[in-house]
Order: sequence, then C-alpha cells, then structure tokens
Amino acid sequence: MKRTLILLTYLLLITATVSAQKLHINTGKDSPLSKLQWAEIAITNMYVDSVNENKLVEDAIRGMLEKLDPHSAYSTPEEVKELNEPLQGNFEGVGVQFNIVEDTLMIIQTINDGPSEKVGILAGDRIVSVNDTTIAGVKMQKNKIMKMLRGPKGTKVKVGIVRRGIPDVLTFNITRDKIPITTVDASYMIRPGVGYIRVGSFGATTYQEFLEALQKLMKDPKTGKAQILKSLILDLQDNGGGLLQTAVKLTNEFLEKGDLIVYTEGLKQPRQEFRANSSGELTKTKVAVLVNEFSASASEILSGALQDHDRATIIGRRTFGKGLVQRPIPLPDESMIRLTIAHYYTPSGRCIQKPYKKGDKKAYDNDLDTRYKNGEFTNADSIHFNDSLKYETLKKHRIVYGGGGIMPDIFVPLDTTQYTKFHRSLSAKSFVINANLKYIDKHRKELLAEYKDFDDFNSRFEFPTESINEMYAEAEKQNVKPKDDEEKTHTTTSLKTQLKALVARDLWSMTEYFRIMNETNHIVKAALKEIY
Repeated sequence: MKRTLILLTYLLLITATVSAQKLHINTGKDSPLSKLQWAEIAITNMYVDSVNENKLVEDAIRGMLEKLDPHSAYSTPEEVKELNEPLQGNFEGVGVQFNIVEDTLMIIQTINDGPSEKVGILAGDRIVSVNDTTIAGVKMQKNKIMKMLRGPKGTKVKVGIVRRGIPDVLTFNITRDKIPITTVDASYMIRPGVGYIRVGSFGATTYQEFLEALQKLMKDPKTGKAQILKSLILDLQDNGGGLLQTAVKLTNEFLEKGDLIVYTEGLKQPRQEFRANSSGELTKTKVAVLVNEFSASASEILSGALQDHDRATIIGRRTFGKGLVQRPIPLPDESMIRLTIAHYYTPSGRCIQKPYKKGDKKAYDNDLDTRYKNGEFTNADSIHFNDSLKYETLKKHRIVYGGGGIMPDIFVPLDTTQYTKFHRSLSAKSFVINANLKYIDKHRKELLAEYKDFDDFNSRFEFPTESINEMYAEAEKQNVKPKDDEEKTHTTTSLKTQLKALVARDLWSMTEYFRIMNETNHIVKAALKEIY
C-alpha cells in the first residue's frame, strides 16, 4: 500500500494548485483508487511478459480521460513543453524562420536582433550542418532539426552555412537566447480611419502586442503624426484560443466598467465572473470582429461578450464551439493532466460549448466535416438552433442562440469556387511554398533594390507567369494537373495573388502578406462594407 500512500500524499500537496476546494479521496478497501492500484501492482509483478510500468500507468490515465469530454487530456513531459511554448510568448533557440527546400534548410528570415542575426546569418542562407552533423540531403524531419537548433539560453551551437555566391561552407557559432513568439500577426490601416489587427492566438504577450499595434495605428507611419482611428477590424479567423486572462484583458478594451465579460461554472466549481474595469482604449470605437469555423475558446469568449453587449458586429461563420474550461494538473514527472472543470458562459448566459457524447471523440473531431456536408458553411439557413436555447443581447435585446459556438451577426458563406481543386492540390503537396522559396532565394537582392518600399512593390510587382509554369511542370511529374484550361487559368490568377503575398511576407513581414491577401478575403470585404 506504499504506492497508494505516495499517490495520496501527492494529491493532497497539489490541492493548492488544482483548486481552492478540498479533494475528497476515498482510499478504503472498496475504493476505485485502491482497485486501480491493486490492478497495477498485479500486472507489474505477475504478468507473463515484461511490461513498461510507466507506459502502463500513462495508458490507464489516457483511458480514463478518453471516457470524459473531448478536451480532457494527458500530456507527456515533452508534449507539455511544446504546448506551453506558444502560451509563454517565447522559447530558447537561435532565432530563425526556416523551411525545408529539396532536403535543405533554407532561412526565410532571421529574428530582428536575435542570436543568428547578431553573428551575421542572412535570409536565404542554407544550414547544412549542426554541431558537425550533416542535415542537408538526408531527409531529416523538420521537428528533429528544430530540436537540434533549440536549447537553453546561453548554450552554443555550431552551424555550417552555404551562402549564394560563396563557394566555401561558412561556420558560425551561435549563442542561444530567448526568442519571442508573436501572436499579433498583422496590423495596419486597411482604409482611411479604419484599422485592422489580426490576432493569431491568445498567449502571455498578446495583450501587450495588441496595445503596441493599437498605438502604431494611431500614428501615420510616414509622418509620425497622430491619425484618427474611427473603426477597428479585429480579425480572429482561425484563432484557436489560448489563455483566458488574455482574452479578458483584450475584451476589457472595448467594454464599460462593470460589464460582464464571461463567467465559468461547473458541478464542483462555483460561478466565477470576469468583468471590465473601465480602463479600455476602445470603448467608443466602432468595431467588427471576424470569425470562422476555426475560431475557438478565447476567441469565442471575446466575440461572445462583444456580441452580447451589442458592442461589435460579428462577421463570418459560426465559430468552433469550444467552451470547456481545463485546469492543468502537474504530475511528479512533469507530465500533466488537463482536466475539464467548468463551462464558459457569455454575458447573456449562453454556453459556448457545442454538444458532445462522452467517449465519442471521433464524432466530435469530425464535427466540422459534418457541418460542411450539411451546407452550414455555405448557407446560413442550414444552421438550425434549438428555440429552448434562445437568448437576448443585453442592450438592444436582439435574439442570439446558445448550443455551441458564436453565430455571427453577418453570415459570410465559404466561397468554394475561390480556389480550384488543382490549386488546393498544389498547396497540399508543397508546390506553392516551394515555388515561392525558390523565387525569393534567387531574386531577393534585386527585389529589395527595385522597390523602395512595400507600397511601391504592391503597386508594380506581379509574380512571373514563367515561374508558375515551372511549378506546373514539376507538379505534372507527380500527376498533379488541372482538369482543363479553364481550371488552369482560374488557378493561375489566384496563385499570382498568393505568391505575391508570400514574396511580400519574406521581404517584409506577415503584415504585408495580409495587406495583399485581405483584398481577396470575403469576410474582410464584408467587414469593410459594414463599417467603412
């Protein structure tokens, strides 16, 4: 029974981090805990073959959690680290953005003032070795290369670099450092008086990034003088969520003092409310929030709060419907259980979580496919709400519905004709990204010399048809080809925009990428029509 006592002691020690409430643990001879412990002891000591005791326990934990809701989960120590990095706002490494081209790591950009830039590594360089281990031409997995380059702050890593125009391999010794992870993907004035900010996720640094982006929008980038921000488009498309506290801070910027932002409640968790504190910068600014079927969790908290207070126009398609609150429970070996303890509710009382059947994760994971097949992405009339889940917004008393996700005020159907099947195949098999990388690698210097800034580039540059035709020829070798000339023409038109945006990203930043792509985004267009 020694193991039972150890487990019991550990559970009692973590009550402060798990919850303020007391854990009620039954350790009697007929208790489930005792039964589980005896089973593990019997298998470990009596089973006919050898067993991995750690894996046995992990499988038991996973088995229990799989019978609960779709978001309760177990993570190994390695998985915990990977999960936490995007939320923490930084990781420790060499500070480069890269991609794999023809089995070789090509640097797309170096992080400004990061470890690699400091030693003289440039965009376009190819890393061929790490600590004398060859990584080029050996079909090494991208995640394995990342592990080789990353490491604790202050440690060194030696890389071999091949640079265009230099015959010899260059050697650089890089001292690893903390590398920031940015979550505000883009910010710019999309129209006179109309700002645009795209938030990719809700991490530890998102709120500060948002405030900095906001301050930049209020200044003319060319003159430095103040400019009026009449309206704001907050783009949460494809934003899968993140930290609750970050979502609350961002929502606070738009609401009046005392306004309820969200509340949580569970069977064994009392209601906990989060309210605005009146320090917001945008309480009078006209706002449109953009969402789609991949906007989830923290994105739904923000959009649901602004909709319920009639504070913003929500535009796009019904959100994912992730409204379960997970609490991390650390285990002794640095693994972790994320256990669902409550639901999220919008200010009007709507539960954000979509329906699910306990233990049936497959159906839950296929929900978006089901929505697509039922026509929900293309026709608002295909979305049916239960009248028993009808609510009213708090100021204008408009009808809104619970039952899963946030239904936008303005529905924008998915344009299934915007990208051809041929285009999607080219993207899925990496032909598009490789065509961009090859082009930027060959022409980076002349492009920077040719165009004085992004505006000049945007007005004059067109991605060359010859490079697209070269991509088509490569794709045809793998039997990826258009069904007819009409599909090819349509694909070429949309590819020119996408590849131009990718080139702009590699020359400048993600903001320039979205400045190009947003002009073809139907949800962004609908927002401009509504608030501009």
